[in-house]
Amino acid sequence: MSYGYAIFNINITNQENYKEYIDKVKPLAKKFGAEYIIRGGENKIIEGSWEHPRTVVIRFPSYEKALEWYNSKEYEPVKKIRLENAQSNGIIIKGA
Repeated sequence: MSYGYAIFNINITNQENYKEYIDKVKPLAKKFGAEYIIRGGENKIIEGSWEHPRTVVIRFPSYEKALEWYNSKEYEPVKKIRLENAQSNGIIIKGA
């Protein structure tokens, strides 16, 4: 069985407002079967460039479930909070 991973590289521009995103996204992602693998942490860029200082990796039970979460009506207003208070790059990828 393949998992689905949502990977975000984030630069928080408004820390205070971003806290609302964190409070709302965790229980919503869990509702879709997600488990947070990485939320920030010390890192060292070893190749190429990594645009933003924060990395988040969320594992879902399947690639389809990760896409379902990201495209859900429930996540839409929560995603808006992130987009208004951070710059980010994101990918959803199928993996082991």
